[in-house]
Amino acid sequence: MGQVLDRLQGKQWRRKQIQKITNKVFDHFKNESGRANLTFEDLYIGVLLVYNDINKRLPGPHFDPPSKDHVKALLQENDINLDGEIDREEFTKFIKQLTADTFIVVSQGLILTLVAAPTIAMATKRATEGVPGIGKVVQRLPNSVYASLLTLAVVLFQQASQEL
Repeated sequence: MGQVLDRLQGKQWRRKQIQKITNKVFDHFKNESGRANLTFEDLYIGVLLVYNDINKRLPGPHFDPPSKDHVKALLQENDINLDGEIDREEFTKFIKQLTADTFIVVSQGLILTLVAAPTIAMATKRATEGVPGIGKVVQRLPNSVYASLLTLAVVLFQQASQEL
């Protein structure tokens, strides 16, 4: 339940997740190469790693990483000191810009799941109360339990459809 509440906090949660992912990726290259900045090749590999993490950690559809040309164009926009490399601050800004649409899609999926599923649950509960055999069981279930079960079923269905 705590994770759901964290996700509902919106921008703060998003910033925290992006910061976690970008720090992990940036530190990986910094420790591997010993340099304080990322070259274009390191940056592109870093973008691939970030998208891999996003696809693993966040609910919703999987996202394809951008092309090398798109990354190169964004590098030129975000390379503040014009040295052809990107530091930690530039990398974080770069990833935030690159993934802005990703989090909009994830947020829409979460809202749909958390709002639509309980509403549908209540409608199906009323509809199934008259079904012989099942109706009496459904009537005995509290609305909150029934809505939670259906929401859980929707989330599991979404995850299963993504794996196919």
